[in-house]
Amino acid sequence: MGLNDSSPGAMRNGRGLSDQWAESVVVRPRTTERHITVHKRLVLGFALSILTLIIVTAVAVVLSVRFEECGAPDREGATGESGSRGSGGSAKLNGSKGERTGERGDDEAVQPWRNSRLPGSLRPRHYDLRLAVYMDNFTFSGEVSIELECVNATRFIVLHADRLEVRWPGGAGGRPVNRPGGGAMRVHRHFSFPANQMYVVVLHRELKPMRVYRLNVSFDAAIEDELLGFFRSSYTLQRERRYLAVTQFSPIHARKAFPCFDEPVYKATFSLTLRHDPQYTSLSNMPVESSSLSDEDGWVTNRFARTPRMSTYYLAWAVCNFTYRETQTDSGVTIRLYARPDAIASGAGDYALHITKRLLGFYQDYFKVQYSLPKLDLLAVPKHPYAAMENWGLSVFVEQKILLDAEVSSSSYQMELTMVVVHEICHQWFGDLVTPVWWEDVWLKEGFAHFFEYVGTDFLFPKWNMEKQRFLTDVLHEVMLLDGLSSSHPISQEVEQATDINRVFDWIAYKKVSTCSCQDINAMRSEGRDINIGEMMDRWTLQMGYPVVTISKNQSEQLPTHYITVSQEHFLYAQEVRSNNSLQWQVPLTVAVGNTSAVCLESLIWINNKTETHRVGQMGDNTWLLGNINQTGYFRVNYDLQNWKLLIQQLHTNPQIISVGNRAGLIDDAFNLARAGYLPQGVPLQLIGYLPEETSFLPWHAASRALYQLDKLLDRTEEYSLFSDYVLRQVASRYHQMGWPTNGPGSEGNVLQASYQTEELQRELIMLACSFGNKQCHRQAVAYISDWISSNKNRIPPNIRDIVYCTGVSLMDEDVWEFIWMKFHSSNAVSEKKILLEALTCSDNTFLLNRLLNLSLTSDLVPEQDVIDVIIHVGRNPQGRNLAWKYFREKWDVLNARYGEALFMNSKLISGVTEFLNTERELNELKEFIQSGGVGAGPALPRALEIVEGNVRWHRLHRRQFYQWLRKPPGPALG
Repeated sequence: MGLNDSSPGAMRNGRGLSDQWAESVVVRPRTTERHITVHKRLVLGFALSILTLIIVTAVAVVLSVRFEECGAPDREGATGESGSRGSGGSAKLNGSKGERTGERGDDEAVQPWRNSRLPGSLRPRHYDLRLAVYMDNFTFSGEVSIELECVNATRFIVLHADRLEVRWPGGAGGRPVNRPGGGAMRVHRHFSFPANQMYVVVLHRELKPMRVYRLNVSFDAAIEDELLGFFRSSYTLQRERRYLAVTQFSPIHARKAFPCFDEPVYKATFSLTLRHDPQYTSLSNMPVESSSLSDEDGWVTNRFARTPRMSTYYLAWAVCNFTYRETQTDSGVTIRLYARPDAIASGAGDYALHITKRLLGFYQDYFKVQYSLPKLDLLAVPKHPYAAMENWGLSVFVEQKILLDAEVSSSSYQMELTMVVVHEICHQWFGDLVTPVWWEDVWLKEGFAHFFEYVGTDFLFPKWNMEKQRFLTDVLHEVMLLDGLSSSHPISQEVEQATDINRVFDWIAYKKVSTCSCQDINAMRSEGRDINIGEMMDRWTLQMGYPVVTISKNQSEQLPTHYITVSQEHFLYAQEVRSNNSLQWQVPLTVAVGNTSAVCLESLIWINNKTETHRVGQMGDNTWLLGNINQTGYFRVNYDLQNWKLLIQQLHTNPQIISVGNRAGLIDDAFNLARAGYLPQGVPLQLIGYLPEETSFLPWHAASRALYQLDKLLDRTEEYSLFSDYVLRQVASRYHQMGWPTNGPGSEGNVLQASYQTEELQRELIMLACSFGNKQCHRQAVAYISDWISSNKNRIPPNIRDIVYCTGVSLMDEDVWEFIWMKFHSSNAVSEKKILLEALTCSDNTFLLNRLLNLSLTSDLVPEQDVIDVIIHVGRNPQGRNLAWKYFREKWDVLNARYGEALFMNSKLISGVTEFLNTERELNELKEFIQSGGVGAGPALPRALEIVEGNVRWHRLHRRQFYQWLRKPPGPALG
């Protein structure tokens, strides 16, 4: 599953810059950069480790099933309250109508529906699902016939259903349960249990093991105006409002569309039939097998081919009046991209269609497994809770993550779109074909797909250098921010309640897995080490967080100078809890020894204890040590101050001696070590003093992320100009040297050209210059906006439009805001609409910011999934911070009701609104909100509280030292 991004913007005044590089300032849901030296052998090693885990899991499942078949006790014996009789022919599953358990003293000794998990006595083999979809009043009715295999004798049929009105076939006296060829089973009673979203059928006599039965249920429901289950959306075409309906079942929302066994282990085949008005097209996982028109009402009935065995949450269908373009792979798989007719006509889907064809071939060759279905449809919908969902054969994308207008879309937008598609196509193998048994194992599929975002994108566009470089800043650096909190969690978490499922879908599952699994297991084998791989991996997957490894030159007179002392401890930003933590890891530490002219030696050390001594080679007074070469390990590295001094001197005199990945890694480690109190505040500032000589994008990007983190801490302090002036001094020479992009024919929008990395560096420097107040940068942005307004021709290069729009809105008058607002409504390019909307949040006018906040939530002028981004981006603006924070608290009930069930959306909103809070008053307001009304937010609020407490702590402990250094910075040597 792909998740929508929400990264903090990079503008000095908090105005977000379209969720691209600058927005990676904090832990940003999906971005685009990767690990430094992930060679082919690492990829293979990672794949083998993941496959091993999946195989072990599969074996465990088989054994557990065998165990049940041999007479294991039924799990339904866990509780013992009696239920009540149902109310006759129907029961509303989420209302009080069926919730009468306890009214009568029935004689059942057990009540398996009170368990959070299904009993396991029955398992589905096949669903025959027939639906009639009424788009005129947004309702649907259905019938499902479920073929069940009895594993253990039971009188109870317990399955999931939510928000459905159940009807028995033939009315109240119907016989919904039968044994094919063996007659009907008498039903004692039936009722819903809304607390666990379950529906229960109690039979007069037991179902027998090893026999097959059939459950027949009819139901009615609404096509919801929300983002989960079977929901509706709309768009405008030639001033006409058109509607569509589409499913989103992951993780536990198939039960909103039909009664089912809605846990991933219960794989079954599905035969789906959709009946609807003929003006619509219907889609599902499989191709249409037969189609017919009714003589009575003219409606069309499409019967889709039977699916392979799959989990309920991968079943999907859509009813829409979209058009499509198609292509076909060499092996005969038909690929279609469905979207709004105007988007298809403009060619906005052609790029995604093209790369999908290449990716299917790439994954088939890489995994040595053919794509399993005869077709793959990509569906671009106007609103969706996530970036995308990998339903087998019918992957659904929000428009912003799959439609590309080559004339106006930036290279960063194209790169992000590419990675979403790469991620979802990978899931057609890892997720759809091979599925985790339970949600605590979701990290297997998501970590693997997230890692392959970089491998697959590297295959498509090698010049982007994704796998070897961008993995570093976009995955490793981002997830370490989150995982350095004491509120973090292990990769693998126990999940019992349905309410616990949402918490496993976070960047620990997506990003930490892809970094930890890249540690070079082959290296330990080549060293001849006798290391228990399972035990080593448990340290990384079953423990939260990661270590900081401190390397010191040996100071003891008893040992020669070629020995170093290495220690490890749990890295935490919260200093007060460090002493209470005793976690340890087995750490593969690569160490290099170097001097002013060369890197002399590189060796691998395995660290198993808190403190160890190791031999690395001869060292002199001017020899420096460098650990975690190219940051292939998931940990931070600290040094004694003398070694930091030598590394800083090396960067200032000849930075190229240290690799580009290590330069970026040193910057990220230094700033985060200082923020957490492991280093003096001046060390990272002194280190980036070499940046005017830096010509590579990656170190600049690592530095800009760190500087934006500091910016949000300092932007309301009296001495802020000391900081902004310091940043501008580092930026000025390289910014003026690189200049601004031109907008001549063929000069923009082509990310395939060799100068892509140069373009990204140019964009990064312009963003820094405009964000921190470079006057020339401001003048250029204002000139671009003025030319656009006067000529009505947008000549702003696409790659920097978000920066120019935001800068112009922040500096110019209200008429410019109104102009951008008008363009937002008139544009049909989804990438352009996104950055226009975000630019509106950049205004210094609090009246306009309030207006935007109110319009976004109370009208249909702003797409539903973009409302959260509007609130977050207003909060990034120092002029709008209090407005957004106040608005969030006042509208929490409305926001939580709308987005609370959607994975990531509430946590995205909470973190986005709170991460900029850094005063004692704001901390107290957050605590009061949590105590009084912050329900339904899961772990997001405790995490937000820890981050704000950290912001306040940094001001109390480190701000004075930070500004003292800025007033009198030392020379090249550390002061």
